[in-house]
Amino acid sequence: MILFFRTPSKSVIAVECDHELTQADSDKLCWLFGEAAPESEDNLKGHFVGPRREMITPWSTNAVEITQNMGLNGIARIEEYFPVKDENAERDPMLQRMYKGLDQNVFTTNRQPEPIMSATWRSSKSFSIRRSSSPYCSR
Repeated sequence: MILFFRTPSKSVIAVECDHELTQADSDKLCWLFGEAAPESEDNLKGHFVGPRREMITPWSTNAVEITQNMGLNGIARIEEYFPVKDENAERDPMLQRMYKGLDQNVFTTNRQPEPIMSATWRSSKSFSIRRSSSPYCSR
C-alpha cells in the first residue's frame, strides 16, 4: 500500500508499506517528514514532478534506513514529489518524470528487460553489437 504525506512546503511524500500503519507509526512518519500531514486520499489529483518509477533514489534508501532505525518495519520505499502547475513544468528528464496524479501504482513498473546485447571487437577502432539469443553473453 502507498501512503501519502503532505509536507508544510506542499510537497508530497509517498511511502510504500507492506501493512497498515498504527497511529503511533503514522505519527513517527509525520515527525520524520517535518510535521507532514497524512493525506486521507489514495489518489491525489494534480501534476507532480518526482523520481522515475524505475529508479529508487539514494534519498529513498537513506529514508527507509532511518525508519528502520526508528523501529518502523515493512517500509520498502519513500520518495518525494513536487506539485507543479501543469505538464509543461521544468524537470530533468533523465532523473524525473511528470505524474498526472499520484495513486497506488506510483512505484509500479511494467517494463520487461531488454534482451542481452553482446559486443564483438572487429579491430582496434570498431566493434559490432548484436542481440544475443541466449540468456548469457558468450565471450
